[in-house]
This record gives sequence, structure tokens and C-alpha cells, in this order.
Amino acid sequence: MGDAGNNTKTYDVEEHPFELRHEVKRLNARLDKIADSLEKSEFKDILENYTDPKKRIITNLMAGISRGLGLSLGTFVILGLLGYILSLFLNVPVIGEYLGEIKKYIDANS
Repeated sequence: MGDAGNNTKTYDVEEHPFELRHEVKRLNARLDKIADSLEKSEFKDILENYTDPKKRIITNLMAGISRGLGLSLGTFVILGLLGYILSLFLNVPVIGEYLGEIKKYIDANS
């Protein structure tokens, strides 16, 4: 089968032809499944993004701009709603006077 110094086991095709063909078919089927799963997971695109610095910089720049814009718009909406809700309480004696002063200051500087 193999050399005395070599521990690898070699198979004679004539010895087990059916089993080897069956094993090769099974391994080919598994390789096809692995190839399909790699294509579905877009592994190639992931590798390209991590190996190409230009793509990585552009992707990170766009992600940063998107996050910054989202945070700014979210803050604007929340503060606008908070201002509207607080304007409903202008008639409350303590809070109303304080908010009235802030409103006068904002109106004067607008």
C-alpha cells in the first residue's frame, strides 16, 4: 500500500471501485453545497471590502455621514416635539413664566 516510512494510506482503485466512486460523488455534492452557501453569503464581496482599502474608506465614510444625519434629524424631531409639548404648559405659573422668558429671548434673537 504505502512506503514503510510513510504513514499515509493509499487506496487501490481496483480494490474498491464502487466505494470510491460513491465517496467521490458524495464529496462533490458536499463541495457543491459549500460553493452554493458561499455564493449566497456573498463571501466574495465581504473579502473585497476588507482587502480593498478604498472601498472600506468609502463604505465607512458613507456610514458615518448616514449616522450623523440620522442623529441630527432625530434630535431635531425630538426637541421639536418636546418644545411643542412644553408650549402647552405655558399657563402653569412657575414653568410658564420660565418658558415664557425663554420664548421671548428666542423671538428677540430670531
